[in-house]
Amino acid sequence: MAVPNQTYTRLLSPGTIGPITLDNRVVMPAMDMNLCEDGEIEQGDIDHFVARAAGGTGLIVTGCCAVAYPAGCASTKEPGLSEDRFIPGLRALADAVHEAGSKLCVQMVHHGKVARIDTLQGRPQLVPSIPKPPSDMSAMADCTPEELQRMAAIQGGKQATYNEATETDIQWLIRMFAEAAGRVAAAGADAVEIHAAHNYVLGAFLSRYTNQRTDEYGGSLENRARLTCEVIRAVKAEVGDRLAVIVRLAGQEYGETDGLTVEESAAAAVLFEQAGADALHVTGTALNAFANFTDGPLPDKVGFYTSEAAVIKRAVSIPVITVGRMLPEVGERMIAEGVTDFVAMGRQLLADPALVAKLKQGRSEQIRPCINCYVCVQENFWDATPICAVNPALGNETLVPFVRTAAPKHIVVVGAGPGGLEAARVATERGHRVTVLDKTDRLGGTLWFSTLTTPDNERLLKWLTAEVTRLAIDVRLGTEATAASIRALEPDVVVVATGAVRERPTVPGGDLPHVHTGDSMRALMTGAGDVSDQSPVLRVMGRVGRLAGITTSPRRIRDLSRRFLRFLPMAKDVVVIGGSLVGLELAEFMAERGSRVTLLAEGQQLGVPMAMPRRWTAVKHAREVGVEVHRNATVQRITRKTVEFTVGGETKSVRARMVVVASGVSAAAPLADELAGSGIDVRVVGDAGRVDYIEGAIHSAWKVATDL
Repeated sequence: MAVPNQTYTRLLSPGTIGPITLDNRVVMPAMDMNLCEDGEIEQGDIDHFVARAAGGTGLIVTGCCAVAYPAGCASTKEPGLSEDRFIPGLRALADAVHEAGSKLCVQMVHHGKVARIDTLQGRPQLVPSIPKPPSDMSAMADCTPEELQRMAAIQGGKQATYNEATETDIQWLIRMFAEAAGRVAAAGADAVEIHAAHNYVLGAFLSRYTNQRTDEYGGSLENRARLTCEVIRAVKAEVGDRLAVIVRLAGQEYGETDGLTVEESAAAAVLFEQAGADALHVTGTALNAFANFTDGPLPDKVGFYTSEAAVIKRAVSIPVITVGRMLPEVGERMIAEGVTDFVAMGRQLLADPALVAKLKQGRSEQIRPCINCYVCVQENFWDATPICAVNPALGNETLVPFVRTAAPKHIVVVGAGPGGLEAARVATERGHRVTVLDKTDRLGGTLWFSTLTTPDNERLLKWLTAEVTRLAIDVRLGTEATAASIRALEPDVVVVATGAVRERPTVPGGDLPHVHTGDSMRALMTGAGDVSDQSPVLRVMGRVGRLAGITTSPRRIRDLSRRFLRFLPMAKDVVVIGGSLVGLELAEFMAERGSRVTLLAEGQQLGVPMAMPRRWTAVKHAREVGVEVHRNATVQRITRKTVEFTVGGETKSVRARMVVVASGVSAAAPLADELAGSGIDVRVVGDAGRVDYIEGAIHSAWKVATDL
């Protein structure tokens, strides 16, 4: 979410790329939506891009479009550029984007060794050299059997074969790119983007790691860049000044030795400019996506490619576009510092299509934030349409704007967590009168607690809080909701969003005072709630933290807990029981702060139901910060100093001054059952109905509120 009250004069200023001028410096990079059929653009794809264009985005870049469709495709749901039959769909998209006030760039791709459709249809994949096997595939151990089955299903049970490109293949490929650009120009688009990164065929030729050739297309950087330069020249010869020509380039390759360095990328950028490129789009490449997905192509750190962009920017005179979690304030600063010229925001524009319009109107606090959960990205692993955890309209833009109700009702929402606040927000936007009740002293519920381990969630909490204020929703904190007190409010509908139930383990010692559930940990961390069953020392610590103002700010808790372990209810030896999303994040959080953490996972996979890329990174990071993990573990007994458990029939014991139970989470809404029994119209949202965390809370709340 953008910084409130900050001005974005540079980000919102016009900018020129070759023959085109954009209204502002915000670019939507390629994000595959998988909404096409047989290579032809369908209305759903048009609606998706038009929503971002209407929201003020300066340049819209399509998802991958195959220059030789179906050859070189990763999916049959990506647009094709290889035949004239694809032009009408492209023209419809270009016309719609122009009418909405933006410019359209078509990304041109041949996927090379990522071309799944070649394998399915019995063609060898086109590569510079036979690919090396990845060195680390350990992340696959944390894919569930269902996920592995879905990934295997789209492979059709076939193994890839390879064709080391001959001179004939290379000339064919250059021709395919040039002819594809000609069709883009004929369709009335404004630009093309030649993709030379992300392990696709041009990027594979450029990389020392993937290009082992000894001819004029291998060896030196000039040779490895030769194919992309020839493609650029052929495209320029085909379209002249009818289109801007952008080249997407990895500032660096991650995850294996001998990957592309930033110095090589800068040198390649010079060659691309000399060949005729009008702009460079700096990204990154994970040579092994399973080990380094969140380094490239979709990093988890804000402004991840800033340093690479700066090096490339110094090497060339043409504009540079930078991607990589580029939040508005980061982009504004980078442009001001001369590090980049344009800023590409992908997942953030999936979360809020109207980002630019809100910046222009001084409403930055209303921008719905991306929480970096990778739910959208995960769907591409099995060729599905991306889902956004915080924006249920992604992939179906017809869900907005909301339809105002003709019969306003009084809606009482019980619970001020993400599900309750989203239900209140949407219902209010639709014209209903909403009262929110929550027994705690703050908004957010489990979302507030999750911001400690997952700082990106704090962006969502701030946004929901700002929306509650903007809409003047009646929120009553410190208010216990009972059937009687709710009936006294005379609601037409009650939405129960009280969250999941978290139980103590039933093993001996599960009721000891140093054994915490999520609820007791939250009460101690915030200094509020029932902590009567905790030790006197921890109760005092929680109260002191609250009185000092420490426990009212997630950021202060995160910062102080790194420096002063004693200020929070933490311990040197910690055992976390439960290896799902919550358990893994808690284990990371405590290990980062100096605790010796043992994670006892009841199953094989860790981090479920995190989206796979985020899960892979979290498991890797937990290992790096020293978390000791035991999979398929069964807890037998908890004592005042140890936890005893079995793994593979062997009994083990580990020291524990604190035990955190992150298992035993279940959906339950007894208040809803009681109210329904008395004839009140009751709806249940979020974890109270089904444990599905933020995505489930937001989506279920949206559905209920739009149905009222």
